[in-house]
Parts: sequence; structure tokens; C-alpha cells
Amino acid sequence: MKAVEGNYIIQTVSRALDLLEQFQVGDAELGITDLSNRMNLQKNNVFRLVATLKAKKYIEINATTGKYRLGIKTRALGQVATRLIDFASQARPFLSDLKQQCHETCYFSIIKDGNTCYLEGVESDLPVRVSQQIGSSRPLYCTAAGRVQLAFMEPQTQLDLLSRSEMKGLTARTITDPVAVHNELRKVAQQGYAIEDQEHDAGVMEIAAPVFDSQGAVVGALSILGPEMRLAGARLESELLPLLCRSAARLSSALGYCRTQEPRTEISVPAPTSKRKARTAGSKQLLFGA
Repeated sequence: MKAVEGNYIIQTVSRALDLLEQFQVGDAELGITDLSNRMNLQKNNVFRLVATLKAKKYIEINATTGKYRLGIKTRALGQVATRLIDFASQARPFLSDLKQQCHETCYFSIIKDGNTCYLEGVESDLPVRVSQQIGSSRPLYCTAAGRVQLAFMEPQTQLDLLSRSEMKGLTARTITDPVAVHNELRKVAQQGYAIEDQEHDAGVMEIAAPVFDSQGAVVGALSILGPEMRLAGARLESELLPLLCRSAARLSSALGYCRTQEPRTEISVPAPTSKRKARTAGSKQLLFGA
């Protein structure tokens, strides 16, 4: 497999990445000659690589020394990677605790590239289970984790994300009408959690609650994913939703969120016309309860 993958490596891209990695070792600033010696490449080849990376802001020149250093783009990517790792490590103990209490598969998700991405998860210990690969993505409009993040976003960001989504009917239950989706998001914002009942996969349910950071911005979602036969019914209202929302509230607190803050939930959409029965068990008390 490795030999096959090696056949697809683009040498110029590989060299550009090798060049960036030179700044990890020792000096924070390097000249063309330094890079040429370290990489065993001719100076004109190094210069072309440097010129390309500089144009894309992955490296920059120090006008005083005439040498190059990592640019703003590499620092920004590093900060994103660090933040995602921090979120995963922060969420892990809450996911483990949640799974121990409900025995279903639990995830922490973020929005990435216009989809909800499963950043971390703990799989159910039951013989019949539902699971998604860590790092995999699903649409925002027809998943509980996607909807609950959309519902607590700034209205313009929400609309921008939805406008880029092609709303396909994945099952007979999938809501694809934009107005109906907006109405569903309004309901999610009001009740503090989202329920997806077999809209992405037949026989599978997902429930999700939002996670906020210290600024009161939604940064992800905790969710429980499992067979509809176990998640639906009285257990949903009496056990799973309160448990999930308390866990999400505790994770938000760990990230610096103050419960006296009111997350923005304003959504510029028409009045609700959803035909689905509203679930109001506990409303925001579920979200902010201890």
C-alpha cells in the first residue's frame, strides 16, 4: 500500500513541505543558502519554492536580516490545529462519562468545510451499535450535531453555510425544504437541543446539544448516536436528553463559558410551520441545568 501511495506524491509539493519543516530545527530564520545546504538543492530551485510560499504567505522575509521565517498562514494553521486538539482532549472525559451513563456511542463534533465533522468519540459497548469514523463528516441540515451548531450561530454565518448545502433526501424522513429546515433550527434554538430521527440513516437517531466557548460562541456539539429502537420513546425525554444537555453544559463550563451568558439564537426566518411535534421537555433548563 505504501508503494502505491508513493506513486502519487508530487515532488514539488513534497519539497515545499520539506522546506517549511526546516524552520522546526534550530534557527527561526534561514536564508536561501541555508535552505539550499540543508535540503541539498540548488539555490535556484530553493528560490522558486521560497517565492511560491512567500506569495501564499506561508513564509515571509525579515527586511532587517534578509532571511526568511514562517509566515502568518503557517501560524494560523498551527493555531487551528492546536485548537482542534485542545477541543478533542477537553471533550474526551465528558464523552467517556456520557457513554458510561447511556451506553450509546457519543461524539464531539465541529463544523469543518461546510459539514459537521466527528472530531472525537467513544463507541457504545452494546452488541448492536451505531458508529462513525473519527474525522468523518456528515451534512449539517439533516444531522442533530449539524443543526444544533447552526441554530446557535450568527444568522449570517448560518445562512451562508446553508446556502452552500445541497439538501438531498437521504431517507424518506429527510427534511429538504429550506423553509422547513429554518423552522427546525428555530425550534432547536428555543429548546436547546436537536433531535434527528432517521433523516440521515434509516433506523438511526442522533440527539445533540451545543457546546460554547468563553466568548459565548458555539464551537461544537455533543451528541448521542444509536439505533432508533433504543433512543426513541420515553427514554429520550426522561433520560437521554437531560443527560446529554447536562454534559454539554459542563463541557462548555470547562471551556470557560459562563452560564449567565445568553448565547445568540436570533434566526431571520419565517414563522414556524413545521409539522413535526415539538419537544419541549425542560427547554433551556436542560441546556443550562447542572
